[in-house]
Amino acid sequence: MIRRPAVAGHFYPGSEKSLLKEVEDLVDRGAKKEKALGVVSPHAGYMFSGPVAGRVLSSIAPRSTYVIMGPNHTGMGENFSLSAAEAWKTPLGEVKVNAALAQKILEISKNIVPDNAAHMGEHSIEVQLPFLQALNKDFSFVPIVIGHAGIATYKAVGKELARAIRECKLEKDITIIASSDMTHYEPHEAAKKKDAKAIEAILALDEETLFKNVEKLSITMCGYAPTVIMLVAAKELGAKSARLVKYQTSGETSGDYSSVVGYAGMIIS
Repeated sequence: MIRRPAVAGHFYPGSEKSLLKEVEDLVDRGAKKEKALGVVSPHAGYMFSGPVAGRVLSSIAPRSTYVIMGPNHTGMGENFSLSAAEAWKTPLGEVKVNAALAQKILEISKNIVPDNAAHMGEHSIEVQLPFLQALNKDFSFVPIVIGHAGIATYKAVGKELARAIRECKLEKDITIIASSDMTHYEPHEAAKKKDAKAIEAILALDEETLFKNVEKLSITMCGYAPTVIMLVAAKELGAKSARLVKYQTSGETSGDYSSVVGYAGMIIS
């Protein structure tokens, strides 16, 4: 089964030529490359979040394998859903799912199950792929949609993911991408203030504080759960530091600062 694009022509251009041009305008070919164990990258329409996604994904060294986790915006499917497709298609071609790693994750995890329903209309993973296709010659990936659970479950999933990566001997050639936008539909300054608290916790590699701040401060960071899982897995694999590559809000594109969405690009290494 091939998972076909759900948001081509909507979140990003639908033709190969137009998409390549837009991605090239957004990536930084001269960026210094870091060996990243984890990344936070946004997933809105490229007009708004593309400058942040392009910058952060340009700043990581190419890998043979990626795990891309995104939140469930559609409400469809299982709570922790690993795509059962053999490959995903974008206007730039097909990307194979790493079957060996996917199977190992399913063997080890008590939470993640094979499921296509959560992926059919979900954009959060799909929009990362054209950037990776433009920046990598060849790679495979594992797509996982993350639903709602408690911090203990998220930490368990992070440890399961790290164990699967180690058992497949991929820990030196993998990056885990947490696909997430930040605060939604608040005034620019209010969004920046809230997002600063989430970013501070991520840069401290502190998944528990991130989880608490999201709840306590009502931070509408849609991919906080994938980010918590990524942080746990990355630390299990040896991550020691993090840095913010770029932050902006939709107001800086639209000119409307009364109700914005925040976008942050971060690298964990």
